Amino acid sequence: MIAVVGAESTGKTTLAHQLTQRLATPGRRVARVDEVLREFCLRERRTPRRDEQAAIAREQSRRIAEAARSHDIVVADTTALMIAVYSRFLFDDQTLLASALADQALCRLTLLTALDLPWVADGIMRDGAHVRAPVDALLREALQRAGVGYSVVAGGGAQRLARAERAVAAALRPAPLPAPRWRAICAECGDPDCERHLLAGHDVS
Repeated sequence: MIAVVGAESTGKTTLAHQLTQRLATPGRRVARVDEVLREFCLRERRTPRRDEQAAIAREQSRRIAEAARSHDIVVADTTALMIAVYSRFLFDDQTLLASALADQALCRLTLLTALDLPWVADGIMRDGAHVRAPVDALLREALQRAGVGYSVVAGGGAQRLARAERAVAAALRPAPLPAPRWRAICAECGDPDCERHLLAGHDVS
């Protein structure tokens, strides 16, 4: 699973759409999971209260897990971690962080969108450019303290997408097989565990 996280107005949705299109090659099942918070705000015409944060976070994680069961790659346009970080920032509530970070640790790759894009208003969804830096700081702190690695994606337009694609390619590359462990083998009997011959001073190969 590839997760795209970051402060508001940093190009998460655009990047998630672009990556989904690029990764959807013949024979590969790719799904994009959109932001549940956006659905909530559009439906309710307001931002969620403190007591509504947990349900939104759970639903975001549920949709991601459901998509992962039937697809080879899932691109998530944000995760429960963003709900947890905003809950901490807006309501001083840290109760959602542990479960959100546990879900985040399951991601094959976390892409963190940098703050180098201009802030753009988006109805009631966004609080203002002034909240981006503190939210970004809280997000990085949470990932680092939990030991969850991430790749920062910066630049505009094609450059931003190209950098994200390089990070994705590296994450999807098969891990190299571990080198075979060297073992001493007795020259007389061929038994690698033959301590009798080793203690006796016989040659080993």
